[in-house]
Amino acid sequence: MNTNLSFISLVLEASFVVQLVMLLLLLVSIASWAVIIEKHRLLKQATSTANAFEASFWSGGDLTTIYKSLAEGDQSDLGMTGIFGSGFREFARLEKESLGTDQVLEGARRSMRVSQMREMDRLEHNLAFLATVGSTSPYVGLFGTVWGIMNSFQALGNVQSATLALVAPGIAEALIATAMGLFAAIPAVIAFNRYADQVGRLEVRYDAFMEEFSAILHRNAARGDTP
Repeated sequence: MNTNLSFISLVLEASFVVQLVMLLLLLVSIASWAVIIEKHRLLKQATSTANAFEASFWSGGDLTTIYKSLAEGDQSDLGMTGIFGSGFREFARLEKESLGTDQVLEGARRSMRVSQMREMDRLEHNLAFLATVGSTSPYVGLFGTVWGIMNSFQALGNVQSATLALVAPGIAEALIATAMGLFAAIPAVIAFNRYADQVGRLEVRYDAFMEEFSAILHRNAARGDTP
C-alpha cells in the first residue's frame, strides 16, 4: 500500500512536462493493448476460417456446390473464402462470354488478387501503429526522464548543500517516465513481431491456394466445363 502511495505521490509531484509525458505514454499503452486484443481476435478468426474452408474445399465436392454453401455464410467475402468466391464468380462470368482460356484464367486470377489485397490490407491494419509504439515509446519516456533530472539538478542549484534525500525524489519521479515508456513498448514489439509473422503465413497460404485453384480452373476450362 505504501509503495502505491509513494508511486502516486511521485507522479503527482512531477513537473508538468514529465506528467504530460506520462499521460501520453499511458494513453498510447491503452490504445496499444486495444489494438493487440482486436488483432488477436481478427487473426484467430482468419486462421480458423482458412482451416475450415480448406477442409471443405479439398473434401472433393463440386465447385458450384462449395460456392453455394459458402455464399450463404456471414463471412463469404473474407479471407480464403472471399478469394475463392471472387475467382469462381469471375471465371463463371467470363466463361459465359466465350472468351479464350487464357483470358478467362487471367480475369479470374486478377479478381482473386484484388480480393487477396483487400484481405491483406484488413489483416495488416494497425500493425504499423504497434511498430511505431514499440520503437518510439522508450525515447518518449527517456525524454521525460532527462527533463525531470534536468529540473532536479536545477533545483539543487538553489541549495547550499545537496544530499541524497534532496536528489532521490526528483530522479525517482523522472525514471518513472522511462519505466512507462518500456511498459508501453515491450508488449507492442512482441505483438507486432508475432502478428506480422501470422499475417505473413496467411499470405503464403493465400498465394498457395490461388495457384492451386488456378490450376483447377485451367483444367475445367480445358475440358470446357462451365460452373
